[in-house]
Amino acid sequence: MRIADIKLITLELDDEHPVSQWKLTTIPNLRRIQYTHGRAKQSGTVKTRNTFLKVITDEGIESIVTTDISITPTQLSIIKNQVIGEDVFNREAIWQKLHKGTRWVYQPPGWFGAFDNCLWDILGKAANLPVHALVGRVRESLPVYLTAGDSTLEQYLEHIDIGKSFGINAYKFHTYKGGKADIPIFTKVREIVGADYDLLNDPVCSYDLREAIEVGHVMEDLDFVWLEEPMHEYKLNLYQELCDELTIPVMGTEMLMNDIGITSQWLIQGGTDLLRGNARAGTTHVLKLAHLAELYGGTIELNGVGGLSGLVHATLGCCIENTQFYEYMALSPDALREQGALWGLTNAPIIKDGHIAPNNLPGWGAQWDEEKFASLIVEEV
Repeated sequence: MRIADIKLITLELDDEHPVSQWKLTTIPNLRRIQYTHGRAKQSGTVKTRNTFLKVITDEGIESIVTTDISITPTQLSIIKNQVIGEDVFNREAIWQKLHKGTRWVYQPPGWFGAFDNCLWDILGKAANLPVHALVGRVRESLPVYLTAGDSTLEQYLEHIDIGKSFGINAYKFHTYKGGKADIPIFTKVREIVGADYDLLNDPVCSYDLREAIEVGHVMEDLDFVWLEEPMHEYKLNLYQELCDELTIPVMGTEMLMNDIGITSQWLIQGGTDLLRGNARAGTTHVLKLAHLAELYGGTIELNGVGGLSGLVHATLGCCIENTQFYEYMALSPDALREQGALWGLTNAPIIKDGHIAPNNLPGWGAQWDEEKFASLIVEEV
């Protein structure tokens, strides 16, 4: 079975919302200049768009996946030049070719991830098996942690209570206020939620090394699960020092995770205890990092919703033994289903009893309202 064609499809919703753009602001009450982000409105309105990659084989089996890293028409042309006519079952050879050739086609790391995800989908459909059967399943469902943006103590507690209402028993702080402000919040939340509730911290590069050490030790006393991306990932030596100092696992590499080589070196060199990953860089990419982390006694934690409104990460989370949570960012259990339905995907996962699970349909298990999907197409190349 050979690759016959690849298409990049752009869909657009019939909505209008104000144009906005990121705006950097300084964090007050710190001894250094540190930035966080907000949104600044601009003139005009825009409609919501989403792009999908479609791979077609000469035997009629097709795959459509979301492109969580935007693929340009130029990149599409590069992929087609390398893989049209290739045997789908030579997936690993295709991955090696595109990975090793990334430098020679002048593309960023992880650039062909959506295409790799399509191949896994096609292989599952060809075998009439879900991807989790091809990889090998280790659990029926994966625990979910809830997370949101930088908030007040009261807002964090409100989010935690909402998550509990549909079974979620873990919360990850996103906090950009600096370590001195975080410590009393963490202490109070632990006091309120009790010892049997999992807490995690992601300050999104808002600490320096001194703060990361100070807050990290407090987190150890409060039995947090991990400390994620506390500092900018520019200086490996500072992360090495932090990992040596703390007993709580440190997770770096969020801004590096699309580069499998650099991410691997951070783990090998002791700059992180846990790995971050996202299948937008490809399923093969994630599985290779997961196996490396397993051999080093660490975990890989998948970042964000994942492709096909959660179907991809739900699947991989149930195939990777050394992972702990699915990252969830909504305050209702059916938000993924609703998000997918906007584009014609009818069966995205629903959070049940604080867990997420894949279905047992072939490939990624995506079911489409083909008429709705087609009605939203505004561009196809």
